[in-house]
Amino acid sequence: MTRKKLEGIEDYQGAAAGWGALKAVADAVRGQMSPAKETHGLLTMNQPHGFDCPGCAWPDPKHTSSFEFCENGAKAVTWEATAKRTTPEFFASHTVSELWTWQDYDLENEGRLTHPMVYDRATDRYLPISWQDAMSQIGAALRALPDPNMAEFYTSGRASNEAAFLYQLFVREYGTNNFPDCSNMCHEATSVGLPESIGVGKGTVTLEDFDHSDCIFCIGHNPGTNHPRMLTTLREASKRGVPIIAINPLRERGLERFTSPQSPVEMLTLDSTPIASSYYLVKVGGDIAVLKGMMKTLLALDASSLAKGGPGLLDREFIAAHTTGIEALLADIEATSWDAIEAASGLPRFDIEAIGNVYAKANRVIINYGMGITQHRHGTGNVQQIANLLMLRGNIGREGAGISPLRGHSNVQGDRTVGITEIPNDALLDGISRVFGFEPPRAKGHNAVEAVEAIRDGRSKALICLGGNLAVAMSDPQATFEAMRGLDLAVHIATKLNRSHLLLARQSFILPCLGRTEIDMQATGPQAVTVEDSMSMVHASRGGLKPASEHLKSEPAIIAEMAMATLPNTKVRWSEMIADYNKIRDAIEAIFPAFKDFNARVLHPGGFRPRNAASEREWLTPTKKANFLIYPGLEEDPPNENALTLTTIRSHDQYNTTLYGLNDRYRGIKGRRDVVFVNAQDLAKRGLSHGDIVDVSVDDPAEQGLSERILRGVTAVAYKIAEGSVAAYYPEANVLVALDHYDAKSGTPSYKSIPVQIKPAADATSKPN
Repeated sequence: MTRKKLEGIEDYQGAAAGWGALKAVADAVRGQMSPAKETHGLLTMNQPHGFDCPGCAWPDPKHTSSFEFCENGAKAVTWEATAKRTTPEFFASHTVSELWTWQDYDLENEGRLTHPMVYDRATDRYLPISWQDAMSQIGAALRALPDPNMAEFYTSGRASNEAAFLYQLFVREYGTNNFPDCSNMCHEATSVGLPESIGVGKGTVTLEDFDHSDCIFCIGHNPGTNHPRMLTTLREASKRGVPIIAINPLRERGLERFTSPQSPVEMLTLDSTPIASSYYLVKVGGDIAVLKGMMKTLLALDASSLAKGGPGLLDREFIAAHTTGIEALLADIEATSWDAIEAASGLPRFDIEAIGNVYAKANRVIINYGMGITQHRHGTGNVQQIANLLMLRGNIGREGAGISPLRGHSNVQGDRTVGITEIPNDALLDGISRVFGFEPPRAKGHNAVEAVEAIRDGRSKALICLGGNLAVAMSDPQATFEAMRGLDLAVHIATKLNRSHLLLARQSFILPCLGRTEIDMQATGPQAVTVEDSMSMVHASRGGLKPASEHLKSEPAIIAEMAMATLPNTKVRWSEMIADYNKIRDAIEAIFPAFKDFNARVLHPGGFRPRNAASEREWLTPTKKANFLIYPGLEEDPPNENALTLTTIRSHDQYNTTLYGLNDRYRGIKGRRDVVFVNAQDLAKRGLSHGDIVDVSVDDPAEQGLSERILRGVTAVAYKIAEGSVAAYYPEANVLVALDHYDAKSGTPSYKSIPVQIKPAADATSKPN
């Protein structure tokens, strides 16, 4: 008999935000912070002279309110500014073997790291070590490698521009371009796909463009959880009567309705503002089919208009003056049948034609997208089809219109801007040579997947991590965890303990760093850093809280000390730049022309936006035009007829691998993560029902050359999700994603297109993963 487990599963009826969000903020503060930190910390977040939210990368408005933070931003701050501490006494009380058995949430919930630590194999414990000894040993280990390309240097998107710039400078003087970073796992399809289409790897819109748009699309993202401050922008557009079209596999409350905590009327009346004017449940992996169907609809409307003597629907002036490749695109769309589009998208033709009609009627369209677009084996194709759709109507480089990739980590875009890339261009490398007097390596380095492969194969023996939780964030924990245990050196620069720190190398170090909320005091006084948001605004961030420990160092200082310990003949004046971060920004300006007058411009409230050529209709492509690019077919590796396609998702109490709690309020999940969301009809077809305990396995691992991949003992939750699609939490479901299952063009793991089977749990005594 199939077992059931319904505890902690209910139907959530409320709007996004509202009183539930305020209660969640209060609970987070009460559980982590002291009252003094609560007031000072939250009220200075995202303010002109405060610190930037360590959560998402949604931009700040030019005219800030008193409360420029959201529920999940508040959680991020309380999690970082917690009063809890992970001290040497804690490590003395717990072996690493014991800590490995802890839940990930409990590891981070121990609080802030306070001292540099080194692993001692004899006692199976991390022991305190002086900064000087740690750096001396790390430097010696890096110098001992036969080849600099045997080291991998990971970067989290929370690193500031200053830290990221120094990091890439150190690594390139050391002699490698091995820069696996979090962008490789999220928006690399944007970074690779958009330069081929429009010449820049970023979006083209500003926050002000939303005030002038007459149609907004939200595809493959969940603003209520992943960038909640966007809901205020969408609410304002909704109240203006702007059509907001949501295309997403799941019903997400933040795309349906929103109660603004800053609206006394909505809060007191328990009212809410509708967000999406139309909501379409696309099948997981069906985005290209929808986009081609929209283009097919637009072309039919264009032909009808011309036949009647009208002007047509395409922006022919823009296409002629600014683009190439239209003929190939038209032929591809013509050759794509409606039957194939319906089958791949899971949507009927009349729905897609309705979406296309809305697009055709609008004059200024913004298309927002998230990792529901990028984390597929055809992620780059998804991105380029969005660009194609916008270009057909001239919706790039015009006020109120453009492409808007929604970045995750608060500075993942900035890190890439200042040089964190495994594929550096000549302008960057020539600039480093000119400014610093050494010749950086020019060979392509490793992205995240390639780095793990190199570690697995023994070709890389050292891993330095500037923040993050790489091993847990990566696909294929079976391969990744085992690979990490074979390293000679592992160094983690971090604020809190996480599972990656427990994957032990021959030498393992944890180096505690300041958080963004804390005062960064250097020789010339307190320092500010800078970050770049999703819409390319670069602005300052200055922490105001007392550091969690007197033994903490800033990320830039740790990087500089590591560089000096590793490179005895370095040509970089590390000490001078650490004493005064203005000198780091001077160096950034010297290499990147877009940062002219960096130190002066960043003092302006709200910062500045480096020039975005595509926003001005200058196309930095080899053709000097924007390029229409085709994607052959509609989907890659279609699953077997009876398979479902799984997408990984984040809970509302989560940011990337960080778990603030075990609730997912908007989806009705409380105190647990051992669930899989399934369409009720798909459950019924398999003889299953809501609450059944099931196993989720890769559809045919033998066919894909895989060992067994299975998520055992999870509870099936009947949910409003597209038929043929299922969803489970990241990173728990990463066990289903093979290391070699990724977008061939960008290297992005396909966390959101996994063919699976769901069956009653095989082991009656099994427990959830």
